[in-house]
Amino acid sequence: MRVADPYAKAAETLSGVSEVALACHVNPDADALGSMLGLSNHLRAMGTRTVCSFPNDPFLVPRWGDMLPGTDALVPPTAFPNDPPVMVTCDVASIDRLGMLGGPAARARSLIWIDHHVTNEGLGTVTLVDASASSTCELVWRLVKELGGQIQIETAACLYAGLVTDTGRFQYQAVGPDTLRLAAELREFPFDHTRLVQALYEDNGAASLRVVGRALRRLRLEPEADLVWTYLTWADLDTDGVEPADADDLIDVVRTAREADVAAVIKQQRDGRFKVSLRSRGGHDVAAVASTFGGGGHRLAAGYTSSYGLARTLESLTSALRTEP
Repeated sequence: MRVADPYAKAAETLSGVSEVALACHVNPDADALGSMLGLSNHLRAMGTRTVCSFPNDPFLVPRWGDMLPGTDALVPPTAFPNDPPVMVTCDVASIDRLGMLGGPAARARSLIWIDHHVTNEGLGTVTLVDASASSTCELVWRLVKELGGQIQIETAACLYAGLVTDTGRFQYQAVGPDTLRLAAELREFPFDHTRLVQALYEDNGAASLRVVGRALRRLRLEPEADLVWTYLTWADLDTDGVEPADADDLIDVVRTAREADVAAVIKQQRDGRFKVSLRSRGGHDVAAVASTFGGGGHRLAAGYTSSYGLARTLESLTSALRTEP
């Protein structure tokens, strides 16, 4: 009998299997890691073994990651199953965001693809993509409810972390009444909400603050592109012993500049390439801009990775913004 509802089909795929492999995107944020671990926790409570990973090398869990229950299921990508019978991806907008885990995804007999980015390619044998959702954690919550079983505190804490961060603490455009109702439902579980949010938003080392200060001193306006931007090189990060993820919140400071619609942080990664994070106040579709460079995201928040040097990366970005409808 054919199952038309994709959530029912996903639940059917996950039910009765002995092990599920789960993956999220490179340099995971709280929505990626929270949705993956939240689903992993629920499956484990139902008696299913899980193995979770993301394609970073070296494999380092973000500094706030220890606040998310279930990290013992994490393994480096080199230890991830090569051809998993059942695999789930969380918050992965495109196959390239899986890096070295793209191979296992291609070989998986059943692949459940869960995401909320408007630019998502809609891959997988079961596709759960909803661009109107506030976060991937919101979609995982729907799947968890479809799976049934008792929901654990550990699952709720992980999903709340992704919900609160991907909504910008409930201030972004995608936040609707259902989002707030879900937040209230998750808060019914007795996890330490205060410590979790402090770890996500109020736990910077002095070194990372020095790096942010250096980037803010470099802040530049490009009026013809309606852009405010800054950058960090790998040397900037390495000098102070700061990982790229430790400067992820920089874009939230840059975006407050009222002089431009679009904010960008161009941050060099360990491999020399530049990660470009984009935010818009509403005048530009930065997902469309990012997609021209192989990236994606949402209309007001998107990103991509550039293999060019800093000058050419900036030149191509300003050109794309000037021509973006």
